[in-house]
Order: sequence, then C-alpha cells, then structure tokens
Amino acid sequence: MSNRLLHPKVDLFMIKARKWQEEYENLRRIVLDCGLDEDYKWMHPCYTFQNKNIVLIHGFKDYCALLFHKGALLKDPQSILIQQTENVQAARQIRFTSAHEIVEMESILKSYIQDAIEVEKAGLAVPFKKNTDYEIPAEFQIKLDEIPALRTAFESLTPGRQKGYLFYFSQAKQSKTREARVDKYLQHILDGKGMDD
Repeated sequence: MSNRLLHPKVDLFMIKARKWQEEYENLRRIVLDCGLDEDYKWMHPCYTFQNKNIVLIHGFKDYCALLFHKGALLKDPQSILIQQTENVQAARQIRFTSAHEIVEMESILKSYIQDAIEVEKAGLAVPFKKNTDYEIPAEFQIKLDEIPALRTAFESLTPGRQKGYLFYFSQAKQSKTREARVDKYLQHILDGKGMDD
C-alpha cells in the first residue's frame, strides 16, 4: 500500500466490516496507489484529489462497489460502470462480488480512477437535470392552480425537495394513486417540508 496518510475512521470501518472486508482492503490499496487522499464521508471511505471527491468504497448485501462521484463523465471502455437507479445523475458504480475479481481487475480499476482524476483536473461537471425538466403531473398541477399558497410553498422549497415530490408523484401509474399521493403531502408542502422531513 502507498505511504499516504491513512484515515483512522477508515481503519475502523475496515475492522468493523462484517462482510466484504478483504474486498474493501483490496479496493483501498488500489485507490491509494493512484495517489488519492483518504477521507471518511457519508460513513464510508472516500478518496479525494485536491479536496474534490473522486471515488467512494461501499458495500451492499449482494456486492461491494467503487462509486465514482462523476462517473457519468468517465469513458467506459470495459462497459462496467453501473447507474444505480435512473434518478442517479452523476455517480456510477463498479460492482464486485469477490476479492479475486478485484485483484484481477486492478489495472482496469486504476485506469478508471486515473480517468476520474483527469475529469476533476479538467474541471468538468455533470450537467444536472433542472427541476423544470421534470414533468408536473396533472393531478398536482390542478392543486397548484387551485391553491395559490400551495404554489408559493412549493416554489419556496429547495430544488432537491421539489424534484423529490415531482418524481414521487409521477411514478404512480394510475391517476387515482397520483391524486392520493398529492393529497397525502399537501400539508407537508404547505409547511415547507420535504418528503422525508
């Protein structure tokens, strides 16, 4: 492993890992070999270049992964970058199910990490979808038109909260369900709260 400064919280994260411990250790070694600084953010090992987030190590039930913060901007010659859900705009994962797999992919992983560093050096940014790019479901639009205070309250919410509501409302396939969702959250919006507040 490189002689870069190791973060004590990452050491603890590695020790406490019930699953993927060997995989995490391999990923940590590979990432540090690329010259990134180790930090601990969002309760996971995070690796930065000039204080900019490059890649994060995290694990799930069925796999562990390297999560590239600006993965949408990376070249993907191996077709291994995965978009977790359709709503994730910038980040992309490379997933693993064994330490052997990580060791075999080491040179490929290093090339992806170097690409991510170059993206950061170039100052590239992911063009995020604006809230205006999200369609307002008719059921919600009716309420916005009927209740001026609701429109004002909704427009006062942060863009992330607005997007959360619009996405949640529009995901329902039936009009009746969309209507029920809108009704359920009317007071929440009027109170200036996001869905999870």
